[in-house]
Amino acid sequence: MGMVDIEDKREVERIAIAEGRIKLKRKTIEAIENNKIKKGDPFKTAETAALLAIKNTSNVIPHCHPLPIMYADIQFSIEGYEITCRCEVKTSYRTGVEMEALHGVTIALLTVWDMVKYLEKNEQGEYDTTKIYDIRVVRKIKGE
Repeated sequence: MGMVDIEDKREVERIAIAEGRIKLKRKTIEAIENNKIKKGDPFKTAETAALLAIKNTSNVIPHCHPLPIMYADIQFSIEGYEITCRCEVKTSYRTGVEMEALHGVTIALLTVWDMVKYLEKNEQGEYDTTKIYDIRVVRKIKGE
């Protein structure tokens, strides 16, 4: 089985917005808010990682077509013990960008986890409260 043939599809504007969350400890959130993370600003690093992920989705997910990315935006917000990452991706092509948006969110959240993991470990070295969850496409737009 090969990739889906998109040759006969028209190129139209396509936008996808994905979102996901990571739950962290209170002390980790405070360290982020006070710029006290040893590896630097997790949001700036995660934004860079997300952009690389978006642009390389077809290299990681076998049935995704390589496509031109016209725009990408990654935003983070903190509410309580959760960080939400929202990723918007736009193209003008024959196939959608929802996998690119999902890939961007996932890699961004994994990057945040990597940068704060030393604060998240319990005394046994395990992550008893840290979790990434609720990754989903919140909006998909296909032009005419």
